[in-house]
Amino acid sequence: MAHKLTKLLTGILLLAALIGGGWYVLREPDTDDVPTYSQAQLRRGDISDVVSATGTLSPINTVLVGSQVSGTIQHLYADFNDQVKQGQVIAQIDPAIFTAKRAEAQANLKNAEAARDKAWIEVLDTKREYDRQAGLQKKKLVAESVVDAARFASQAAKGEHQVKVASVAQASAVLEREQVNLDYTTIRTPIDGVVISRDVDVGQTVAASLQAPTLFTIANDLTRMQVEADVDEAFIGQVKEGQPVSFTVFAYPRREFSGSVAQVRLQPKVEAGVVKYNCIIHVDNADLALKPGMTATVSIEVARRDKVLTVPNAALRYVPPWPQEELDRVRESLKSGEAILWRLDGDTLTPLTVTAGIIGEKVTEVSGADLADGMAIAVPLKREDSERKRRFGLSLF
Repeated sequence: MAHKLTKLLTGILLLAALIGGGWYVLREPDTDDVPTYSQAQLRRGDISDVVSATGTLSPINTVLVGSQVSGTIQHLYADFNDQVKQGQVIAQIDPAIFTAKRAEAQANLKNAEAARDKAWIEVLDTKREYDRQAGLQKKKLVAESVVDAARFASQAAKGEHQVKVASVAQASAVLEREQVNLDYTTIRTPIDGVVISRDVDVGQTVAASLQAPTLFTIANDLTRMQVEADVDEAFIGQVKEGQPVSFTVFAYPRREFSGSVAQVRLQPKVEAGVVKYNCIIHVDNADLALKPGMTATVSIEVARRDKVLTVPNAALRYVPPWPQEELDRVRESLKSGEAILWRLDGDTLTPLTVTAGIIGEKVTEVSGADLADGMAIAVPLKREDSERKRRFGLSLF
């Protein structure tokens, strides 16, 4: 029994020794040198600086068609997405009340005209009587007071006639107004375009007492659209009219659309304490792929350089593990706008003073006397590269 126990203990000890020895031999030493950089190259190419924003697509020219009179919608002659021509009838408000008012105005006009004609007859009659009394007075057959009374009656008749003439003009204006109101019951489109919104149904009552209610929204031409983009105040100084623009919409994530800045509006928009300015971007939409209301992710190209030397953005952030005194000595000669690149000569790092230009999404424009296309430079390691990797998959600790 003791012999078997001894063999078992010996086997366990040998197994532990083998495992421990294997782990010691195969483990990655903690003292392995971990590189602090990887290699990249200066490349000559094109670079652009962009200002990013979001916006909403809308037609360039949109007209809200409303009603200037109140009433019940009797007929609709246009619907969503219909193509319409200028002057085309697209809706009819029940004209019964307005037809009756026009008839009443016509009757009032005729009544006023009759009263005017009667007043004119009175003018003629009083004038004749005045002329007769004046003739008799010359013959000393009537008193002067009789002549005066006839003259006053003639003048009063003329004044009354002028009142009746004015009444005719007033009645005529009322008739014209009622005719205009009757015409307003027929809704016509003011432009050629396409109906993008219909806000009423047959039988619905519209009230125009305070403001004209909107019946239809008509876009003039959907082959030309605009993006209304809000640009942060920190970048609005770089945006100018005519700058090229590229943007995407959620409906076509793999397609890039293009346009140009047409207007930078001066009216600020304050949202949650952030000041933004509205930029209008004109867009060609010949294939009608873009729809009003779509959200656009916009990139405005505010600067561009062609065939310049570029480096990865990370290269300008790399700092070698040198003593702080040496790093301070390298940096003390830097001027505003300058940065340091670290050239690789084998394993040797040499600092180069460069001037940074346009900063793109991934690369930065650089210039300097000692730079050349293809030059090797140091960039920081990516996080996954800088982590120490074990030499085998199983870790006992």
